[in-house]
Amino acid sequence: MASFEITGGHELRGELVPQGAKNEALQVLCAVLLTSEKVTISNIPDIVDVNKLIDLLGSLNVKIEKTGPEEYTFQADDVNTGFFESPEFKKKGSALRGSIMIVGPLLARFGKGFIPKPGGDKIGRRRLDTHFIGFQNLGAKFTYDPESEFYKVEAKRLNGAYMLLDEASVTGTANIIMAATLAQGTTTIFNAACEPYVQQLCKMLNKMGAKILGVGSNLVTIEGVGSLRGCSHRILPDMIEVGSFIGLAAMTKSEITIKGTGYDHLGIIPGVFQRLGIQLERRGDDIFIPKQESYEIDTFIDGSILTVADAIWPGFTPDLLSIVLVTATQAKGTVLIHQKMFESRLFFVDKLMDMGAQIILCDPHRATVIGLNRQHNLRGISMTSPDIRAGVSLLIAALSAEGKSVIHNIEQIDRGYQNIDKRLNKIGAEIVRK
Repeated sequence: MASFEITGGHELRGELVPQGAKNEALQVLCAVLLTSEKVTISNIPDIVDVNKLIDLLGSLNVKIEKTGPEEYTFQADDVNTGFFESPEFKKKGSALRGSIMIVGPLLARFGKGFIPKPGGDKIGRRRLDTHFIGFQNLGAKFTYDPESEFYKVEAKRLNGAYMLLDEASVTGTANIIMAATLAQGTTTIFNAACEPYVQQLCKMLNKMGAKILGVGSNLVTIEGVGSLRGCSHRILPDMIEVGSFIGLAAMTKSEITIKGTGYDHLGIIPGVFQRLGIQLERRGDDIFIPKQESYEIDTFIDGSILTVADAIWPGFTPDLLSIVLVTATQAKGTVLIHQKMFESRLFFVDKLMDMGAQIILCDPHRATVIGLNRQHNLRGISMTSPDIRAGVSLLIAALSAEGKSVIHNIEQIDRGYQNIDKRLNKIGAEIVRK
C-alpha cells in the first residue's frame, strides 16, 4: 500500500491543467462497443479506473491503439462474448464501478450483457436498480445470481419505450441511452440525468449516427437506428479537478491559474466557492485564483448559516462536497455541509478533526464546519484515504498544515487523479510518494 509524505505550509504558484474528465471517460469508453467501426477518443485521463476499463475492453477483444498523448483508437469489430464466462472477467469487471456501463452497449448490439457486482468507492449504498429496470422497460429479461454476484440481461430484440426513472442516475441514464440507440422505435426517458458527462456522451452518439433529442434536459428522446458508425471525440476537462484546485489555492494561500477549465460546463461550481469567500477570476477559459490571506463564508440573505448541499445537475455535484468541507475549515465563518446522496461520504472528517479542524458531524449526511480563519493552523498527522474525493481533500488539508503528514492507501487517489503529486510538486508542493 503506497503512501504520500507531505510537508505542509508551502505556498504554491503557477499553472495547473486539469486532466480529462474521469466520469465522462468511463461512459464514452463503453460506447465504443456500440459499433464495429473505429472510434478515436482524446484527452483520456491516465488514471487507475480508466486504465482498468481500457484493459477490460482489451480483454473483450476490442482492438486498442494508443495514437498520442492521452489519445486512443478503439475498434470493437470482433468482440469475444465468451469472455463473460471466465473467472478473469469476474475479476476485471468487479474492479471498478464504471464497468456497469458496458452492459447497455453489449445488450443493444449482441443481445446480452453480463457484469459482476461492480466495485468503486465505499461511500454508502449505490444501487443498480435504475439500470436494470430501464433495460427491462426496453424488453430485456433480467436475472441476478446472488451466489456468483452476477447480473445478466438478455433480449432478442429491444423495443423503444417510455420510462420515468426512479432516480436521476448518471450512469443509469447513460447505460439506458446507449441501449436505446439500437432499439426499434422511440425511447423517451423522463427524469434523466443531464450532467455534462451525459451531454457529452449524447453528442458523441449523435456523431456516430444516433438520433437523440433533449440533450442537456431531463427529458431525452432516442429514436433507434439500425447501426452506428465510428467517430472522433474529445473529453472535457475534469470539473472535479477544477474545483479541487480552487480549494487547494485558497487553503494554501496560493496564486494559481487553472488552464483550460471548460468554464461553460462548470455550472454553479465557481459560484459555490465564491460563497466561501474565495476570489476567482475568469480569464477566457482559464480561472485565476489570487493569493488570499483570509476568506469569509457568506450567509443567506436573512443572516442564517450558509448550507452547501449536493443535488442532481445543474445542482452542486456531490463529488466536490468533500473539497468544500475541507476548504471551509480555514475560512472565517460557519457552513453546514449536507451530503444527501451517500451516507458514508462524510466519515473522513475524523481525520480533519485530528488535524485540529472544528467540525461537528451531525449525522451521516450533515456536518457543520466552524472556520478557524487561520487562527489555528491544521497540524500534520498520519491518516488513510477512504475514497477518491476524501483522499484529495485530505491531501489539500495536509498541504496547508504545519509539519509532515502521511496519507496511506493513495491508490484511492490514483484512481481519479492523474500524477497529482508530480503536478503539484511542479508549482511548489512537497509531496513524496513512498
